[in-house]
Amino acid sequence: MYSPWLLLVAVTLPLSEAAQTILGVYIFSRHGDRTAKSTPPANLTDLGYQEVFTSGTYFRDRYISSNASSKIAGINTDLVKLSQITASAPLDNVLMSSTQGFLQGLYPPVGTTLGSSILRNNTVVQAPLNGYQLIPIETVTSGTGSEDSAWLQGSSNCANAEISSNEYFTTPEYMSLSNSSMDFYTSLTPMINGTFNNSQSNYYNAYLIFDLLNVASIHNATINSSTLLTPTTLSQTRTLADTHEWNLAYNSSSPIRAITGATLAAQVLQALNTTITSAGKSKLNVQFGAYGGFQSFFGLAQLPQQNSDFYGVPDYASTMTFELFTNASTAEPFPAVEDISVRFLWHNGTTSDLSTPVAYPLFGQQALSLPWTTFADQMNAFAIGSQQQWCSACGNTTGICASSAPASPSPGSGSTSSASASGGGGGVSKAVAGVIGAMVTLAVVLGAEALIMLAAGLRVVRKAALGGGQNGSAAAALTKA
Repeated sequence: MYSPWLLLVAVTLPLSEAAQTILGVYIFSRHGDRTAKSTPPANLTDLGYQEVFTSGTYFRDRYISSNASSKIAGINTDLVKLSQITASAPLDNVLMSSTQGFLQGLYPPVGTTLGSSILRNNTVVQAPLNGYQLIPIETVTSGTGSEDSAWLQGSSNCANAEISSNEYFTTPEYMSLSNSSMDFYTSLTPMINGTFNNSQSNYYNAYLIFDLLNVASIHNATINSSTLLTPTTLSQTRTLADTHEWNLAYNSSSPIRAITGATLAAQVLQALNTTITSAGKSKLNVQFGAYGGFQSFFGLAQLPQQNSDFYGVPDYASTMTFELFTNASTAEPFPAVEDISVRFLWHNGTTSDLSTPVAYPLFGQQALSLPWTTFADQMNAFAIGSQQQWCSACGNTTGICASSAPASPSPGSGSTSSASASGGGGGVSKAVAGVIGAMVTLAVVLGAEALIMLAAGLRVVRKAALGGGQNGSAAAALTKA
């Protein structure tokens, strides 16, 4: 989206970064510009394609190319090596297309020289499209059509998360904003009455209304920006939508509301853990998802303490990146766990050489980077990384949770407990952090992967005819509005 987030003020990366060695990277990105959710099916626009391609090109220049500023140790520069990269997205027009566009920037066509081979009979075969590179994208059935779903909790299928998010609609804050904004939404009628009737033109539909008008502000040349869709009007719809969606995605007194962020945390831990346990063979993870995944993770990681703009809905093509690195000048031999650190970077909107990611402290701390052991412990405090934990935290007892329900541990029963609907949480079992001290076991990886095969996303409210469902076997991508 192009709505104006204030420029995030953060500490710049230290000069010593140049002497560091990047071991692995996890990138979580929002899709590019698309058509409105209220006029399904939503589709990636040419502008959106350009946005994610531009971001992919930037990350190539940062991590992959021969002269990359922070090159991942040992990663192939031109011809992609599929064992080094994992890409994932839900079965959704916008998110899948965005992933493809990003990967085209990350590993562009290699030309006729590298993009050709000689057969046994000396026939030269040229790859199509000037050496276009094919990178498989792991798909998740749980996110089918997520960009056509109206509500933030539209794909979590987590019963307790839905209950928690719906509680927002009974709060004094919601009631007050709903009443105070009534006249404002009525004034929007000339612009939205083709999609929303009078009973729907209110704060309850804050995000959908903003989304419709935001798309119009970018693509509709006939709308009058001087008398109807003024910058002030669009900004007000954005502010109301930010508040609405934040309260559906996160609440400190009800952590289960942020189930999407909790499962994302487990996926990040599992991926970076794999980089460590494989001694760097797994190098790069790219995952596309929707804005709710960002917001719920922001809350869990205490990022709004660093800047209040983290309360807002991220713009199109926004990215958050986790860098696994060592201060050693080489990755040979692969460094010991105690010599490995993690850095979090954020960029709102399309990333390019003109607008680059910025490092932010996580978990209410001051340091821009954390030792792997500290990072794993902090993430583990709220991550949910197994099917049993997810079922217990969500209170689901049917479908995929039927077999695990009887044996589910009660929340808060120890370090392996999962987050409850109203409490904090056990999260990923300590096994995930077991990489600390080189004690990681295969069970850790399998545990996190089990969740990836379960579900991620948020689904709280089902509105009118605009809800979206999900089965309980979601995989590696967050799927939300």
